[in-house]
Amino acid sequence: MKRLLTFLGLGLFALTILVPLLWVIISSLKGNAEIFKTPWGLPTDPQWQNYTNAWTKEGIGGSLWNTTVVTLLTLLFLVPIGAMAAYIFAKYPFRGSKALFGAFLGGMMFPNFLIVIPLYFLLQSMSLYDTLTGLTIAYVAYSLSFTIFVLTGFFRALPNELAEAAQLDGCGHYSTFSRIMLPLAKPGLIVVGIFNAIGLWNEYPLAKVLLNSNEKRTLPLTVVDMATAQQYSSDWGALFAGLVIVMLPVMAVYWIFRDRIHETMLAGAIK
Repeated sequence: MKRLLTFLGLGLFALTILVPLLWVIISSLKGNAEIFKTPWGLPTDPQWQNYTNAWTKEGIGGSLWNTTVVTLLTLLFLVPIGAMAAYIFAKYPFRGSKALFGAFLGGMMFPNFLIVIPLYFLLQSMSLYDTLTGLTIAYVAYSLSFTIFVLTGFFRALPNELAEAAQLDGCGHYSTFSRIMLPLAKPGLIVVGIFNAIGLWNEYPLAKVLLNSNEKRTLPLTVVDMATAQQYSSDWGALFAGLVIVMLPVMAVYWIFRDRIHETMLAGAIK
């Protein structure tokens, strides 16, 4: 009975995720009239033009490029910086390290809407307002707390004997970190990178305040603008097509690394 209830609960949870997803995909191939006439029916005449309109007319293509660039640049700086800081916190405690680590943890609980105005004036004074570079810097700073918190746990779980053996063989601190400890923490690096990438891919408040021009918009800004525009010029098919384009990269990344994510989460649960 308990197993049956568990399966029923998991089935209902899966339905709450799959049904809206399938509805969006089906609606992306319909015209406006068909979307409202048969919202749950299959498209009688698939409108592939919706994807073309979303990509070119609504600017999804340019926004996809901007979001990809910002996400990759953020991860390029965020993961190495977070890994080095986490390694220091885990293996080389110093006076005040606990307080500093607590400050980073506090950053995870700090609402981002409280920092958007100071960030706006800071980036404006540095001539980085309305630039992808400025948004990348803001994302690195905002995501650093979570990255350090997760990776510190991974590095603490690694035996100190490995580092000691490497140093006896002539490795310095940096060589021990880069050649021994960092490869062993690879599962944590991958999981942190994926979770940060998903969060950055869907981030809206900071991008809304720190970007102004249409050519610099990220995907969340473009999708919200498309949804708002439906009040004046209805093109619901293009809107749903845009949503599919936004979701596909995230789903692809999760599908590729799903085994690694599951292994890492189960390993943490067993410990």
